Amino acid sequence: MATPGFLEDYAKDFATQAKAAYSVPIDTAKFTGRQFVAGEDPLQTQAIGIAQQGVGAYKPFLSAAQAAQQQAAGTVGGLGALTGPQAYQPFMSPYQQQVIDTTLAEFDRQGFAAEQAVRDAAIASGNFGGGREGAQLGQLQADRLADRAALQAQLLQAGFGQAQQAADRAFTQGGQLAAAQSGLGAAQMGLSDFQRAGLGADVGALGQLGSLRQGLTQAQLQADADAARTMAYEPYGRLSAYGSGLTGLSGGVQAQQFAQPQPVSPLSQAIGTALGVGGLYGKIFGFPGDKT
Repeated sequence: MATPGFLEDYAKDFATQAKAAYSVPIDTAKFTGRQFVAGEDPLQTQAIGIAQQGVGAYKPFLSAAQAAQQQAAGTVGGLGALTGPQAYQPFMSPYQQQVIDTTLAEFDRQGFAAEQAVRDAAIASGNFGGGREGAQLGQLQADRLADRAALQAQLLQAGFGQAQQAADRAFTQGGQLAAAQSGLGAAQMGLSDFQRAGLGADVGALGQLGSLRQGLTQAQLQADADAARTMAYEPYGRLSAYGSGLTGLSGGVQAQQFAQPQPVSPLSQAIGTALGVGGLYGKIFGFPGDKT
């Protein structure tokens, strides 16, 4: 069938593009190969490594138990320094005297100002040096000395009280620490019996978490491969649509449209294998009697 004249230029253009596209082989290495398969995730590698450490893994627990018991004994021995009438002394603030001196200096400054105010009032009233002024100053000084002594005692008592409370807290915390250390030792002894269960749980969890990350990486690699494949086959799909359009305009029978090949994604297989490994090691190193 002859090509209509108004389509001749389009037909030539189609032929030129088709020759250029089909004369160059598709570089399938851009979207196929092992570079598009996710490798073993670090968590999976860690799971495999842990699974190989089953023999003798209880020994660190026993060593830790012994160390914890020794620490508890040392802590109890150190509690003696936190008892008795002098226990507060290590907890006294090294800056307490500076605080007291500064506070008293400010108190004295205010007292001198009050005395000066009495003198100024006496001068203003013409009674400077009089008996009334002397009585007022004497009473003011007596009150100030009493208040100053009370303030100093209050500051000393506050510092002592804080130090005593700190010593009491340290004693209580020391006892709690000793109890915790002793309990830790007992727990470490018990953990040696459950080591296999803990190891299996770690291996299973790491293997499954690693499989999730591996699956994400595989999905990203698959997306890259799909993008590269789409780009490689794009000219064929476009030329197929172009040629079909020309065929339809010329009255011919349109050929079947080009369909880009769709590969099978290895994502589900990769995840299934990784999950299977995690579950397998979890059962191998599970606690004796665990049938799950």
